[in-house]
Amino acid sequence: MSECPHIAELPRSEPAPRGETCGACLAVDGHPVQLRLCLVCGHVGCCDSSPYQHATRHFKETGHTVMRSFEPGESWRWCYADGSIV
Repeated sequence: MSECPHIAELPRSEPAPRGETCGACLAVDGHPVQLRLCLVCGHVGCCDSSPYQHATRHFKETGHTVMRSFEPGESWRWCYADGSIV
């Protein structure tokens, strides 16, 4: 894992999740796969293995660069801008 300049831009405390699952998937009767938590605002979205790729869509719409896995027992983080685990 490496540090990226976007880590320093994150809020001091991790934002509270805005839900328990991908709300955008529920709205279209989709099935989310592997949830991701935006570390800027707390948005919960599905990963790129899901048909709708809501976590990546959230990044593209907001510019929020860093997320982490929202799966139990996982704590890795990903920076969309750098394309790497951070």
